[in-house]
Amino acid sequence: MEQRALGSQGLVASAQGLGCMGLTSAYNTTETVSREDLIKLVKRAGELGVTLLDSANVYGPPSNEELLREVIQGEHEKWVVATKFGLTFDGSSVGARGDPAYIRECCDASLKALGVSTIELYYQHRIDAKVDIEKSVATMKELVQEGKVKYLGLSEVSAADLRKAHAVHPITAVQLEWSLWSREVEEEIIPTCRELGIGIVAYSPLGRGFLTGKYTDLSQFAEGDFRLTLPRFQQENLQKNLSVMEKVSELAKAKGCTPAQLALAWLHHQGKDVFPIPGTKHIKYLEDNVAAFNIKLSPQELKTLEEAVPASKVIGDRYGNMLGIENLSHDKYHK
Repeated sequence: MEQRALGSQGLVASAQGLGCMGLTSAYNTTETVSREDLIKLVKRAGELGVTLLDSANVYGPPSNEELLREVIQGEHEKWVVATKFGLTFDGSSVGARGDPAYIRECCDASLKALGVSTIELYYQHRIDAKVDIEKSVATMKELVQEGKVKYLGLSEVSAADLRKAHAVHPITAVQLEWSLWSREVEEEIIPTCRELGIGIVAYSPLGRGFLTGKYTDLSQFAEGDFRLTLPRFQQENLQKNLSVMEKVSELAKAKGCTPAQLALAWLHHQGKDVFPIPGTKHIKYLEDNVAAFNIKLSPQELKTLEEAVPASKVIGDRYGNMLGIENLSHDKYHK
């Protein structure tokens, strides 16, 4: 896996990372994977040259950060561990916090959970509408000056807020949902990142598993799976969206790869500033995902693939308000 500059502030990471959320939270299927096997998977990622690990303080329980500590201890210099603060959970609702005291509390807790003295890349997970973005980033800047954090990132941010934040302290990376069936980011936030020299970290590059072609019915998700709350995965919408997958599967077969590999290859062809972070609990799928980096697509193949998944044919919002979710996404990335 190629190592390249992530952003323009000096950070170097693998061109494809490992999204670690699903290792300890959010995605519950009928399959069971032991903690030992999850640790083996992350270590295998390192053997394949994947150095960028994406975590957050809210991924769990069990704690995602503590799981990663078992992998990186004694080898901190080998990895680029990114983690986040800013999402809060209160019963059935989700919110955001970005006040200085909370940021410092979260940073200290993540340092302890990861077992490190410095966090390589620290994201604000969601923007707190009650706190000016400049104030939040000013506190994050202090953490850099104190040596607790090296590089700063933002997740699900609008172009306007990104500009305000970048004026306070250079932002190294923006994490956003980007895949064949989530293209809103191409309108404004992607051009803004490129104008400012900010790396683009694409989460859910496989559409939360949809673009693997593996999930065709809600019965495949166990109770508590986050996808059961998402509009695109409601049974009626899911069945309509499956018509999109038929064409993707046909194109993948013609290319001699899996639908997931085709979707990842498409993202890699969007530019060297794009770092997809697919997640999985299985070493075979990890290896398949890494292999997607070397798949070459012609301009015509890219055009055909994009035409097969037009935004107008994707049914359902990315998040919606199914859990009383507050400020969880910038669905147009320019609000």
